[in-house]
Parts: sequence; C-alpha cells; structure tokens
Amino acid sequence: MVMAMSHGGGDKDLFLKRSRDIEYAKEHGSRISTALFNMIVCRTDGIGSRVGIVVGKRFGIAVSRNRVKRLFRELTRQLRGHLLPGLDLVVFPKRDSIVQPFAILKGTWLSTLQRQRLLRIHED
Repeated sequence: MVMAMSHGGGDKDLFLKRSRDIEYAKEHGSRISTALFNMIVCRTDGIGSRVGIVVGKRFGIAVSRNRVKRLFRELTRQLRGHLLPGLDLVVFPKRDSIVQPFAILKGTWLSTLQRQRLLRIHED
C-alpha cells in the first residue's frame, strides 16, 4: 500500500497546541460524532483554521496513540487552505480509526467536514 504523505514544514499555524485553546473549544464549540472520531467545532476570530488532536491514554499504548495522531495530522495537512477561516477543530479519534485503511478514514473525514459546511468548497 502506497500512501502519499505531505511534508510537515510550515504547520505551526495549522494545529492547536496550547491546552487553553483546546479547553476553550471544548467549552464553546459544538460536538459532532462519527464512527471513527468525535469532533468539536468552535468558531473563532482567527484568520485561519486550526486543528487539535486529542488522544488519551485509554486509547491504547503509546505506539497506537502516536500513529493515530500522525494519521489525523496528515488528513489535516491535506486540507490546508480548504478549511473555512475562523475555525478551531478538536478531534478525538476512536479506537476503530487506527484499523481502517487511510482511504476510508479520509473519506469519513472529508464527508463530515462537507456535511458540516466547514470546507471552502461549500462556500456560495
């Protein structure tokens, strides 16, 4: 299986890193649930959109937690420039997401974002 991965350069403004930003999104955002992940969407005054990936210890061993974070970071990088501005997304992967092929995970990710009208594609 060949998977094209983008390079991580210039990702600083693409990801939520500070816990207070993630906590703000958790308190003020709306929740979305899918079979492979839960997501919180929070509108902000920011210029761009940011994505935070939260994986707790109950997800599994460190290797699994790190792998699922890498998968969701890659999904986020592939959307660079397509997310509507002024959004903070916090993603909570479910255990089933790590065993799914990347194409299925990507399809669920894109369909969820499109359904919620979070992509520029849906801008009228």
